[in-house]
Amino acid sequence: MFPRLYNYISLRSIELNSISVNRTNNLLSLATNIASQLLIKKKPQLNFICTHNSRRSHLAHIWAKVMANHLQLPTLDCYSGGTEATEIHPNIIETLTRAGFQVGLESNSPEYNPIYLVQYSEDYPPERCFSKVYNKAPNPNNDYIAILTCSEADDACPIVLGANTRYTITYEDPKASDGTPDENATYDQRSKQIASEMLYLMTKIKEDLTK
Repeated sequence: MFPRLYNYISLRSIELNSISVNRTNNLLSLATNIASQLLIKKKPQLNFICTHNSRRSHLAHIWAKVMANHLQLPTLDCYSGGTEATEIHPNIIETLTRAGFQVGLESNSPEYNPIYLVQYSEDYPPERCFSKVYNKAPNPNNDYIAILTCSEADDACPIVLGANTRYTITYEDPKASDGTPDENATYDQRSKQIASEMLYLMTKIKEDLTK
């Protein structure tokens, strides 16, 4: 783990007790499902879904993967997608960079929907991140856990095609701060919240596996 990112995660660990009961209940239910799959040697596929797959779903996907590896859990496959494809918002890339990730472009050619390589450790390959529809490649199209990270996607997807289970764990959209003096602070706060909750989720999975 890159040192600055490791320090960032250490700070999130002291925030776990401040997560509300309503949110921990949802996270605990999800943790139980994931742990039950791991206990029968099944590799869980977590698909974080938002409307445009441009902000919150990417933060959740990346932080879930990081926290799982940070706690040395068995392999989890983490993905993100949208009800439509757009592009990762540049503010998300800047937010991840401030947290300690190393982010590069897979291609130097200008693209509407660029592919970013988000790296958090020399020991793991970078996460390959770009906006996509939730059930299109490289995402799974069946037997995955759908986690809705925005209410718009939850409303737009009464049925998430191919999902074996569905959870709603929504976050406020930092988009509202775009172009304001509070932009960086708002994005950083949303990243911290999602990182803390993904750390809580993975901690509870680990506890379930060691009971």
